Amino acid sequence: MVICMPKAKSILYVLVVICGLAVFIFLGANFARFLNENRILKEMVLALEADSRIAEVLVSSLKYDEETKRTLTTIKFLEYDKNNNPLESKYFTFPGNIIQFQSLVVRFDDVHIKRKDSLRGKSAYIFWKAFMLDGDKTVEYEINKAYQVPGGYKIDGGSSVFEEKIWRKFWEYALSPESAKKKGIKNIQIEAPGSMFIPGTLYTLVIEHDGGIRIDVKPLPNILRGEKIPD
Repeated sequence: MVICMPKAKSILYVLVVICGLAVFIFLGANFARFLNENRILKEMVLALEADSRIAEVLVSSLKYDEETKRTLTTIKFLEYDKNNNPLESKYFTFPGNIIQFQSLVVRFDDVHIKRKDSLRGKSAYIFWKAFMLDGDKTVEYEINKAYQVPGGYKIDGGSSVFEEKIWRKFWEYALSPESAKKKGIKNIQIEAPGSMFIPGTLYTLVIEHDGGIRIDVKPLPNILRGEKIPD
C-alpha cells in the first residue's frame, strides 16, 4: 500500500503544529505560574518588611521650674488607629527629656504575616504608659488601660473576641509557649522604646509587622518652626 506523499506531509505538518502548540502552552503555563509565584513571594517578603505608623510625638513646651531647678518638658502624644486616623491627643509633662513608652507587644508567626491575616497580619500592641525614670522620683502617665483592646487596634464589625482574649490572657500566653503557639503567637513581651525629646523634632513610633516598636526621628519642616498651629 502506497501513501500519497502530499497527504503524508500534511499529516506530519499537523503533528508538528500540534506538538509546537503543546510545547508553547506548557511553557506559557509554567512561565505564568513562575510569574505568579514570584509575585506572591515578593508580597510575602514585603509583608514581613512592612511597618505602620502608630503614633507621633513632639515637644510642645519647655518651662524652667525655679523650685526644683529643672526644666519641665511637655510632649504631645498623638496615637493613630489601624486606619491611620488620629486619636485624641494627650499631653504629658516630665522633669527631664529622656522619655520612654511602655508597651505590650504581641508578635505573630511569620506565616500569618506573609498571608496578611486579618487578625494576625502584623504585630499587635498597646501603649501602656509614658514614663521618665528618676529613681524614687520616677514620673509616669497611663496612656491606655492594660489588658484591654486598645481603641486604635479594634477590628471593625465587632469581631473583637479574639483580640479581647489575647489581651486578657497576655501573661498566660507570655509564660506558656504551648498556649501561645495554638493562637499563632510567636512572642509576647513588654517593650519600652525611648529617646531624648528636644524641640523642633518629630518622633514617629512605628510597629514593624513582624517585630516590635521603633522610634524614627526627623526635624520638623522649617515652615512649622516657631509657629503655634490652631486646632
